Amino acid sequence: MDKLTFTPLGSGQEVGRSCHVLSFRGTTIMLDVGIHPGYQGEEQLPFFDHVNPADIDVLLVTHFHLDHAGALPYFTERTGFKGRIFMTHPTRAVIRLLLFDYLRLMEIQSQSQSQNKANGGENDNSSSKSPQNSVLYTEQELKSCIEKIELIDFHSVVTVGPIKFWAYNAGHVLGACLFMIEIADRHVLYTGDYSMEDDRHLMAAEIPKISPDVLICEGTYGTQVHPSREERETLFTESIGDVVRGGGRMLIPTFALGRAQELLLILDEYWQANPDLHDVPIYYASKMAGKALRVYQTYINMMNQRIRLQMDVSNPFQFQFIRNLKSINVQDFDDSGPSVVFASPGMLQSGVSRRLFDRWCTDPKNGVIIAGYGEYERSETKRTACPRFSCERNVLISHTQAKLSITPLPRIWLKNPTRFSLSRGSSSLCGAP
Repeated sequence: MDKLTFTPLGSGQEVGRSCHVLSFRGTTIMLDVGIHPGYQGEEQLPFFDHVNPADIDVLLVTHFHLDHAGALPYFTERTGFKGRIFMTHPTRAVIRLLLFDYLRLMEIQSQSQSQNKANGGENDNSSSKSPQNSVLYTEQELKSCIEKIELIDFHSVVTVGPIKFWAYNAGHVLGACLFMIEIADRHVLYTGDYSMEDDRHLMAAEIPKISPDVLICEGTYGTQVHPSREERETLFTESIGDVVRGGGRMLIPTFALGRAQELLLILDEYWQANPDLHDVPIYYASKMAGKALRVYQTYINMMNQRIRLQMDVSNPFQFQFIRNLKSINVQDFDDSGPSVVFASPGMLQSGVSRRLFDRWCTDPKNGVIIAGYGEYERSETKRTACPRFSCERNVLISHTQAKLSITPLPRIWLKNPTRFSLSRGSSSLCGAP
């Protein structure tokens, strides 16, 4: 009897390094190829040793977040993979920026580890691998990888050998998609990350007209139910307002693309509605800030009606109160008064966000909002966070709180599936014993 085999190479019972393999009748499909943000070097990678990369016929990438796409250059350039790679137009545009930025971060971390060892010190947060292995790809390898990517439009059907697949809009971030895969008259729906409600700039995920036989669904928070979008936005803006009105500085660690654009739209609108905050600066500190916003402006037509209508009047991504900074020299940064700073990386493991965190955490007037899911138990952030830092200022607007996760699942997705698998989530959060 024909058997469909599903093998998680990552995110089986964890959040991070989403990567799964489907095999049926001699055809093998890889779904996403992410890294684990809580580790460094090769320890971040999915467990590629459980498959032969040369056997992978097709690699489908749902969206640009590193935990779903960060291992792409390593897999295409440093293994025996010879298959085809598909993703949407915005995903490729953003992945190129994010992976170049992540390469710079890996190089900085590698140099820091090398310097630390040269000085005879120890780095508790370093990988057990040697420093040269902490950089997963070179600039040339990344360029070669990007050239191999093939683009797919929403709803267009692609045939590769005996399989067909097409993409639906998934919400979540610009260009994110759900993949429906047809194999021998059977349908498999792989969701990646998705959102079932509109936000400031994106539409909700589409509900496929075809009910799948097998559903592979993201389940980061599983059975947990989160507050409504309106409640989360109010918590976000009022927490920031409380800090800056009290003379404090609010740090929002975030990656340059994705949730950052949604949060910037929310905060710019809040500042417009509150004249007493007009003199409080909001900084978007990223070397990619300008490029990121140009990408978003390019793909306005893929956003929701609210943004498209607003574009007829003015560009919604030309913010009135947000100042773009290509870089911040933390030592010279004028932070004598209240301010809000969006800074990368989102995990606080290094870079501007980490240096500002270390500088500001001793003052209880200041605050930090963690705007995405993070494995902080594995990072130095938890171990070195100042005990005087006010926990009341920690507001979680997380990866899955920023959407509905799997609660509720659209009923049509669950109508007739013979198999149902939750990916990307711990067993405890998914309601397992």
